[in-house]
Amino acid sequence: MLGSLWERLIRYRWAIAWLFAMGIFVATLWWLRRFPVAADPLLYSYVEIVSSLIAFTYAANLLIRFRGTHDMVSLMLAFAFVLTGVIEVASAFAFRALTGASPELLAAVPLPWMISRTLLAGMLLAALVAERRLPHSHHPGQLIAGAFFAAAMVTYVAAATFINAGADAAVREDSLLPRPWQLLPAALFLLAALGSWRRSKNAESMCDRAIFFAAVVNTALHVIASQAESLLGAPFATAEALKVASYVIVLGGALLDNARLFDQVRSLSVSDPLTGLANYRRFIGTLEAEIRRTGRTGRPFSLILLDMDGLKKINDTLGHIVGTRAISRIAEVLRGHCRSMDTAARYGGDEFALILPETGPEAARQVAARISERLAADTEQPPVSASIGLAVYPQDGISVESLLAAADRGLYRMKGARKGRKRKVAEAVEV
Repeated sequence: MLGSLWERLIRYRWAIAWLFAMGIFVATLWWLRRFPVAADPLLYSYVEIVSSLIAFTYAANLLIRFRGTHDMVSLMLAFAFVLTGVIEVASAFAFRALTGASPELLAAVPLPWMISRTLLAGMLLAALVAERRLPHSHHPGQLIAGAFFAAAMVTYVAAATFINAGADAAVREDSLLPRPWQLLPAALFLLAALGSWRRSKNAESMCDRAIFFAAVVNTALHVIASQAESLLGAPFATAEALKVASYVIVLGGALLDNARLFDQVRSLSVSDPLTGLANYRRFIGTLEAEIRRTGRTGRPFSLILLDMDGLKKINDTLGHIVGTRAISRIAEVLRGHCRSMDTAARYGGDEFALILPETGPEAARQVAARISERLAADTEQPPVSASIGLAVYPQDGISVESLLAAADRGLYRMKGARKGRKRKVAEAVEV
């Protein structure tokens, strides 16, 4: 019986977890409504100003994101956060006016606060709908105009709705929901959370995931705000804190995305996109750095150049896809024979290099021999090989150009020797 009960608990664990979380949330609402606290209206003004600054910063990040991706959600949210920031600055003055206000004013819902919250929820929902209808566009100017028009319309509709409905009237102190109008933005944020959750499931972007979490937090804060009997009470103070937290979440997601993109750009600037090895720019920079380091320490280093044999023949007979795979196979062998201090690079179409710090000629020859043996032992078809040249600093050269020239000479000697052997074999077969 216990085993059957345990299996049912496991089967419905998510439903049980949701029920438990909702129970905690309802208990928190009950506790906040009865918690005796009187916040300072001046503090609310400071919070509104801080949240507006975060909103402007996030909007700037979203505009940069749109510039690179033409993402509809980013563009529309950027306009929404700009307008929200402007309205919240006005809301800060409204809170400031509450200093020494009568109980009737303290019970009123600040109209700018309600408009800014509904605007943000409506624009997020509209952006998600617009993205499904028009995921990409080649006319960013039209997108910008459309986003501006949508933000203006949502702002106008929200303001007209709350003014005509008297949403800034006194609260219902004896009601289960003292501020029922707070459930309108809560419902909009809940729909936006569901839409952004579906969008973020397959997204690697922290910005998209942060939008989902922020929508959930905003849903909760408006449900909490619906319990506020006074603007200086615990429920409304908690709602204000959660609002700032939601702004920090989306800004943090955008900044993490920017950091990830910066790392990708930096990696692409010094790496070969096909093989992941260092590119020509990083190869030359590392070579120059090794020359300077050896000048200080007096310890030699070695340079190995490799030129893949027969890449053109592979491309002509088997296709470029097979040729690309052959290049990657050589890169894998080089990567497998690198120490953490070594630098493997692809500095041409079928040309590779290996910089071996603190390595003399004998050790470098052993590395070159192991690379040749590993290529010869590879059973994948077609077989690949590479001509190899070696240069040691400072005995083979004291500059980048002289080292490359010395390694090139050794490489072409090896290539010429291979061609000579093939020619002798062909003559023997003809005889």
